[in-house]
Amino acid sequence: MKYKIYVFRHGQTYFNKNEIFTGWKDSRLTPLGIRQAKHLGKLLENKKIGLAIAISLSRSKDTLKYVLKYHPECKRVITDDRIIERNYGKLNGKKHSAIIKKYGQWKFDLWHRGFDIKPPGGESFADVEIRVKEFIKALKVLIKKEKCNIAISASGNSIRLFKKIMEKSSKSEAVKWIVPYDDYLEYVIRA
Repeated sequence: MKYKIYVFRHGQTYFNKNEIFTGWKDSRLTPLGIRQAKHLGKLLENKKIGLAIAISLSRSKDTLKYVLKYHPECKRVITDDRIIERNYGKLNGKKHSAIIKKYGQWKFDLWHRGFDIKPPGGESFADVEIRVKEFIKALKVLIKKEKCNIAISASGNSIRLFKKIMEKSSKSEAVKWIVPYDDYLEYVIRA
């Protein structure tokens, strides 16, 4: 049997809108973020979803609520922080412009999109990839056990690594991707 995974990014948050490193801080959805979440719900309306996974932050859970309004068949929602956003460490909660002003554009670019570079006290993409690999391994076991399609509401950087792993892409490709707020990725798993 083939089962589908629907992976999507939470809607825009106030931190996203104001170009603030969010990381593991909680930031609520903006009105636009709510519209994006509702749009995702409509996009996924005709899909069958038996199980859903979100991270512990409100932006992920709130986006998932709008999607699941169309899915009474969903048996349960699991919280799993292996797919939580990249931790930006000391940059969490800081405006991008303030980091650029203090450290320069080159340092910002290294911390923001350098695959193996950790911001002070934070995670690199390589670090996030390790936990996302563990998540995917457990996800495949879960799909085989539950025998259903799964929706995943996650953050941009964890989705970036999810996509890299699932599509066997390179580091250089992964750091260039833009993960939209209003669309989803679909993968097929055989069980």
